[in-house]
Order: sequence, then C-alpha cells, then structure tokens
Amino acid sequence: METEVLTPEVQEGFDCVYNKPDTLTDTRFHYCPGCGHGVAHRLLMEVIAELGIQEETIGVAPVGCSVFAYHYMNIDMQEAAHGRASAVATGVKRVLPDKYVFSYQGDGDLAAIGTAETIHTVNRGENILMIFINNGIYGMTGGQMAPTTLANMVTSTSPYGRSTEWAGFPLKITEMLAMLPGAYYVTRQAVHTPNSVRKAKKAIKLGFEYQKLKRGTCFIEIVSNCPSGWKMNPVDSNKWLEANMLTMYPLGDIKVPVKEGQGE
Repeated sequence: METEVLTPEVQEGFDCVYNKPDTLTDTRFHYCPGCGHGVAHRLLMEVIAELGIQEETIGVAPVGCSVFAYHYMNIDMQEAAHGRASAVATGVKRVLPDKYVFSYQGDGDLAAIGTAETIHTVNRGENILMIFINNGIYGMTGGQMAPTTLANMVTSTSPYGRSTEWAGFPLKITEMLAMLPGAYYVTRQAVHTPNSVRKAKKAIKLGFEYQKLKRGTCFIEIVSNCPSGWKMNPVDSNKWLEANMLTMYPLGDIKVPVKEGQGE
C-alpha cells in the first residue's frame, strides 16, 4: 500500500501544531525508540531558536549516547573526550566569554569518569550551562551499572540487582553540586510527560538567560528512560521511571537564585 503524502492543497484547513526549528538538522536521530535524548535535544534547540542565539551558542558533547549530538544540533559544536565536556566548555567560555556555552552529558560521563571535572567546574562557578541526562545506566555500552543506578536495579553487570553493600549507594550528584558556592541555578526535570517537557524547557531557557548575569554555573539534570538498557518498551519504561527513578531523584528546583534584597 502506498503512503499518502499530504500536498499543500490537502493541508489547507489544517492547523500547524509544530515546526522543526532551524537549529535542528534534517538528520534522523539514532536514539532507540522512546529514548528521552531526542526530546531533550529538541527542547534545547527550540530554546536556542526562540532566544535567537543560534549564531552565539557553542555546545560540547562527550562520549556516550550523546556522542553524535553534533549531527543533530545546527550550531557550533565541539567534541570532548569521555568525561571532559565541562572542562572543554570551560576553556571555550573563557576564550569566548560573550558566547552561550553548554555541555550535554550522560550519567556515565558526568557522574563517573568525569566526576572530578564536574565538581571543580561548578565549584569554580564557570559561567556555563551543564545539561545532565540521568537514565541510571550505561546506555551506550551495554546497559552496565552506573553511579546513578538504583539500589536493587538489574543491569548487565548487576544481574541480581545493585547491592549497596558491594557497590555503594546511587550518587545524587545534583544535590551535591547544589551545595557548592559556584552553583547559581540547579534543578532536576524530566521529559516523560507533556507537563514535564514544558517544565524542562522552561528550565533550559532560564539556564541560558542566567548566563547573561555571569553569576555562576547553571546545572540541569533531566531524569530520562533507557528502554533498551532497561529491557522495557517505551511505555513501560516511562511508568517504571515515574514509580522508581523519581523516588530517588525527585523533580524540582534544588537551588535557585536569591532575589536582590532577600539576602542569602
């Protein structure tokens, strides 16, 4: 059966509900069906388009599921070694202080091999936006246990569930970073429901707008699913995320800028 293509004549009378922004390329996402990376990419590029800063923005993507972000984001992009995205973003921002700079990192990158870079970047208060995708697993390399893997969660390297006695507890790195004086805006959002998507987009917009103030690092964690790594279909993975991930990683602002006149 041939697929009917909507011609301009057929489209008359329909309301356009979405237009892909110019900040996204025409390259199809390689992410697994139902993965939250595609939604996060779209939100990020929508905000950049709406703020009119496409020519003024530089993104940094390291190794991980986000390694091919430069194929999709129609802005200046720089690849970084595994775990070093925040360090590279720091260098870019210091050389080009008037540019909007962000890193886009997963939990295996930001909270494992890149833990030191992450902590010291925020502690110095580097004037960048860090976007942290947390799906509680190593999604790219085979579904291994990550620092953010939940207690008793089954992965390819914890087939009987994560033992906190053997592997320690899940790392709540976002709360840790919020305690650092260099952190200006720290929030945790998600993209598994329409309402969550709207809140995540608002947070990303704030993260870019706060760069103008030069007050410190903005850090946005996005709790996401990994249907392939979790061995679930997309619908069930979103349900599991809400029932399990959000218990350990509750959504909402963790550190917000203090309004003038209110003190610390």
